[in-house]
Amino acid sequence: MRDFDKTIMENYYNPKETTLSFLSSVKAKIEIPIAQFSLLAILGGAFIAFGGLLSIMVSGGMPGFGANNPGLVQLIAGALFPVGLIMVSITGADLFTSDCAVFTLATLKREVNYKLFVKYLILSYVFNFVGTQIVAFLLTYQVGFMQTNPWADYFHLYAEKKVHQGFSTVFLKGIGANWLVCLGMFMGYSAKDIIGKCIGIWIPVMLFVTLGYEHSIANLFFIPTAIYTGADIAVYDFILKNLLPSTIGNFIGGAVFVGMAYWYLYLKSEQNV
Repeated sequence: MRDFDKTIMENYYNPKETTLSFLSSVKAKIEIPIAQFSLLAILGGAFIAFGGLLSIMVSGGMPGFGANNPGLVQLIAGALFPVGLIMVSITGADLFTSDCAVFTLATLKREVNYKLFVKYLILSYVFNFVGTQIVAFLLTYQVGFMQTNPWADYFHLYAEKKVHQGFSTVFLKGIGANWLVCLGMFMGYSAKDIIGKCIGIWIPVMLFVTLGYEHSIANLFFIPTAIYTGADIAVYDFILKNLLPSTIGNFIGGAVFVGMAYWYLYLKSEQNV
């Protein structure tokens, strides 16, 4: 039994080692040319969009089952969406929401300055948007997805609900979403094998989607796609009522509850020595 436990632990880093491994990803990002970082961010946005598309195609394609089992449909969507973040992590793509945590960690560790912190978060956000639109416009709208029932009704209602919430509600849901997304990325760094990485990412991300929290980059896929396919959503409402509060909430969720938290737990004492 002891040998078995030792073998299991050899496949995972402890929390402090995971924090250092997570932190090391920043160095890799800032040392590559901006053009390459931008491409990684485009891929990151596209992969999240693919995860969102998969979850909607399956959960929206079971209207009879969903009418009687709404919680199970949420769980199915939650179980499928994490494939996007798993692809981001394994391929080394870049995602704004996870950068909120890891760049905060690096800034507090004094490995990057505030100008680089802001610069890379902005670049990541902009090029994540580009990636989501490649999937939203070209690979969803242009190929006819979400334009026939049962998907159209389900998807449009799903997107319209996202812009018909209070600012504070979306803000708080944004905190919850990115706390869990960044925790998923963090847990992925704890694994030394690909199966462990997938499981570590899947658990928190499944939780955030099932609970209906708001992830800004995912919403850059969901809501524009709904607009392209005829949903009754104004771009103005999308930006002010969903994208802005979810982005602010995402930043706080990742920066405070993961970046600052794990810096304080495992790195701060070393800086004060």
